[in-house]
Amino acid sequence: MLDLQKFVTTKYGKPIQECSNEELYFALLALTKETSSEKPINNTKKKVYYISAEFLIGKLLSNNLINLGLYDVVKRQLAAAGKDLIEIEELEMEPSLGNGGLGRLAACFVDSIATLGLNGDGIGLNYHYGLFKQVFKDNQQFAEPNEWITPESWLIHSPISYQVPFADFTLTSELYDIDVPGYQQDTKNRLRLFDLASVDGAAIKDGINFDKTDIMKNLTLFLYPDDSDRQGELLRIFQQYFMVSNAAQLIIDEAVAKGSYLHDLADYAVIQINDTHPSMVIPEMIRLLTERGIQFDEAVTIVRSMTAYTNHTILAEALEKWPIDLLEDAVPHLIPIIEELDKRIKAKFDNPAVQIIDESGRVHMAHMDIHYGFSVNGVAALHTEILKSSELRDFYDIYPEKFNNKTNGITFRRWLMHINPRLAHELDDLIGEDYHYDAMQLEKLLSYQDDRAVKIVLEAIKDHNKRKLKSFILKNQGVEINPESIFDVQIKRIHEYKRQQMNALYVIYKYLDIKAGNIPERPITVFFGGKAAPAYTIAQDVIHLILCLSEVIANDPEVSPYLQVVMVENYNVTAASFLIPAADISEQISLASKEASGTGNMKFMLNGALTLGTDDGANVEIHELVGDDNIYIFGKDSQTVIDLYKNNEYVAKDYYQMANIKPLVDFIVSDDMISVGNKERLERLYNELINKDWFMTLLDLSDYIAVKEKMLADYENRDEWLTKVIVNISKAGFFSSDRTIAQYNKDIWKLN
Repeated sequence: MLDLQKFVTTKYGKPIQECSNEELYFALLALTKETSSEKPINNTKKKVYYISAEFLIGKLLSNNLINLGLYDVVKRQLAAAGKDLIEIEELEMEPSLGNGGLGRLAACFVDSIATLGLNGDGIGLNYHYGLFKQVFKDNQQFAEPNEWITPESWLIHSPISYQVPFADFTLTSELYDIDVPGYQQDTKNRLRLFDLASVDGAAIKDGINFDKTDIMKNLTLFLYPDDSDRQGELLRIFQQYFMVSNAAQLIIDEAVAKGSYLHDLADYAVIQINDTHPSMVIPEMIRLLTERGIQFDEAVTIVRSMTAYTNHTILAEALEKWPIDLLEDAVPHLIPIIEELDKRIKAKFDNPAVQIIDESGRVHMAHMDIHYGFSVNGVAALHTEILKSSELRDFYDIYPEKFNNKTNGITFRRWLMHINPRLAHELDDLIGEDYHYDAMQLEKLLSYQDDRAVKIVLEAIKDHNKRKLKSFILKNQGVEINPESIFDVQIKRIHEYKRQQMNALYVIYKYLDIKAGNIPERPITVFFGGKAAPAYTIAQDVIHLILCLSEVIANDPEVSPYLQVVMVENYNVTAASFLIPAADISEQISLASKEASGTGNMKFMLNGALTLGTDDGANVEIHELVGDDNIYIFGKDSQTVIDLYKNNEYVAKDYYQMANIKPLVDFIVSDDMISVGNKERLERLYNELINKDWFMTLLDLSDYIAVKEKMLADYENRDEWLTKVIVNISKAGFFSSDRTIAQYNKDIWKLN
């Protein structure tokens, strides 16, 4: 049994109750790292290397304590000394290693790989300042460096180092590891993060601006540096190649250490490419194998037999296409390999749509992944079908055997046991703890869907979580929110296809409706959270719209008692851990056919929020699992949307002219809004919606308003609402990342 007091006494020479929360945090950090260090690294013969530009791991203390089986005893011993583990954890800096769903998924996956006892490491970069810290000034987003690396952290410096060649110089990497203990597993895996010793935060001059040409100082400063100019594009290429060259060298070294003679490398390693950012690992691995004496043809065969590609997007613009002259400037030694790979494809297929290098001299990274990998998977059933029937149909016709679906998942250790302990303990009491290991056991909860006593407890848990969120928002933003209101939450990267602008138009509808004297039965608080890429002007305009609406409503005494808008500043995993357990309504309103999967929808469902969404991404599977009565679906279906694009039939202005829509859009440039906003930003967004509206906001707006109003009315029938909540929680087990990873292993990796 752990004796926390003994550990603290050894470190500080005093009892727990006399320690500051900061001292206790560093004691728990040391304890957790020491406990994890005692576990052997999983070293079975074959290993998966999950290469990703992002790992949005969030704070690790409680998650690791849970996985190591220490959480309850630590919490209990701290409480006995008058200390609160949650307060202590607040001092932890959140690692800035990711942005949105791609990175959060990668974090869940490395957790599940370890939990299932599989041999697999994540490989990425050690970004010193992450994406950026989002701050709001004058109702606009501004970016500041998000520094998170402190002298004592989860990072463990490794002696491993590699030489990475570029056009005009060679860089020497450093490796940092973060231990990844599986849930009650005897072994552990690692997150391997490559860095450069010469990276210098002093290179940042204004906000997040820096000299993009000084690679020695800037290489791992930021995730996704602004690539709106040539030097920014080059920096992205430098980053990606630095990541995959280190990864490829590590893979070869580890395989050789276990007995591989390289011709059999695929028996020792499998590479999972998470989106297109790591695609250069294919030519780099071929280069390294040929350097070691393997013939080119065999090197291609080896790499193809050990590389798998996960597609995360239906948006063509998100599939990276690098101009070959840029690659020539950064990594000229890869160009002959890429050109040879392309030559072989062109000799075999005359269809320009499947070539690696197009007629404009752009290298299509996804095309290279598909041709020279053995597996291509989508991340939700609908997504995979759209890839096969539409976006990647030419490839599916060639390689039907390569295509498969792996619906995304989330780790229940963090997204239930950690962020919503009261709900987890109630589930433990009702159905036992088997769901900790087998999430499908949550279905046992269905037998309580008519149990009034259980519903009363669920109400109390939701109320508690709303008050926790109230305290979090007050502390961090100084804003008072009403915990008696309906909490309507949309948290995700700001992008037009995710349609935060449609939610904002609903807010305008509700504002005008209340001004007209239609008082809602219960107040509504609408939460938004997410960052807009610095170069994505319209996304920043959407944030501006939301912040202006928040101010206009807050300053209107007729409306503010009944409607509130809160844009959460610097939304991250920590903020999500407060928002998700408190939510009543989960906004999943992307344009059908555009969201690959989504994982926020799964987290909300698991924590008892009901989905308001389109039949898009994993919403489709949620809909199938819970049935029509337990989800709120609106909008055009994916095939209708695909046909509208194909036939160029959507005209935004036709919808704008509708009597119920025009006043909402016009309000964006009303005197009330311009008085608190930036006229140029508001007018640009207004004109975008009327004249372009590429992601068809206005197409679904009327239906969205009608279904949302029905949802708010249904909320007042508490018994029926809570039945829907129980059904959603009970059906969430399918979306465990343990299930997803088990399927990856069975169908793709075949590690054991």
